[in-house]
Amino acid sequence: MKKKPYLYLKADPQTLVEGLAQGMATDKVTVDGLAVRFMYRETPVHANDSGWRFLSGTETDAYMEKDGNQGQHFLNDIARCDPAIVPFLQEPVGVAFERPPGTEQFQPVGDWVADED
Repeated sequence: MKKKPYLYLKADPQTLVEGLAQGMATDKVTVDGLAVRFMYRETPVHANDSGWRFLSGTETDAYMEKDGNQGQHFLNDIARCDPAIVPFLQEPVGVAFERPPGTEQFQPVGDWVADED
């Protein structure tokens, strides 16, 4: 299996987020280097999961359904791809934030509801 060229492997090995919690991020963020434009926190699915999910906002349903286009990563590694997420990581389960195109500020998404599996 070919290893993916994750951006955080090329970045300074700095610590932006303490701890070993993980979150899901798409390859558009961790490989392609697109900014996080949508992030939300849902109920964690395993012991090391923070519940955070990070997307560029360009992912289609087909992209999200394809195996291998997203994965679990340490929050520090995702933050090394886009440090703008760091101030929001202590927010509770059930929140969502978006960074509209042409802006650099995240805004709360008030009408967001987590999918129920």
